[in-house]
Amino acid sequence: MPDPLFDRDDDANTPLTAEEREQLIPSYITLRYELNEAEQINIGAALRWVDARKRDVLDRDFLRELHRRMFCDVWRWAGQHRTTARNIGVDPYRIATDVQQAIDDARYWAEHATYPPDEIAVRFSHRLVAIHPFPNGNGRLSRLVGDSLALQLGRPLFSWGRANLVSAGETRTRYIEALRAADVHDIGPLLLFARA
Repeated sequence: MPDPLFDRDDDANTPLTAEEREQLIPSYITLRYELNEAEQINIGAALRWVDARKRDVLDRDFLRELHRRMFCDVWRWAGQHRTTARNIGVDPYRIATDVQQAIDDARYWAEHATYPPDEIAVRFSHRLVAIHPFPNGNGRLSRLVGDSLALQLGRPLFSWGRANLVSAGETRTRYIEALRAADVHDIGPLLLFARA
């Protein structure tokens, strides 16, 4: 029997394991739109936390704390790296090392002006979503981190297609296509999408 909360296995969300699903905190959530609303409220609180502090985005502890704050009222695993394999991302044992390597690379790019600031932020955002360090919420985290890094580098926030990228649609499809191009080292479409 399909679960009205978790029966969608599309590009919008990484499928959760049964154990991860059991870590849903609010007991009133039984439908997908209720989950989306609860997560969005929690993300709003995380945005206020980010806006109220000047933080170095290129810090592993900051990234984990940001994810925790984005989802802590909804999921018990918020801020904890995933421990199971996914259809996307690196193997769980590589997460900490790959995240640190992405941070180190972005620091180098910024210090040596390897790329323009927008490209540094978009490349770092892409690296995070490609690593997929958390059970879910990686795309939303990576876009928020991309925005925060752009600001840190003196650039404005990205538009990310000016649409809700959690729900399926034409804009979501363009975003996924841009991510796939970046996966094969063509960052151009993702840079264009980020400023679209």
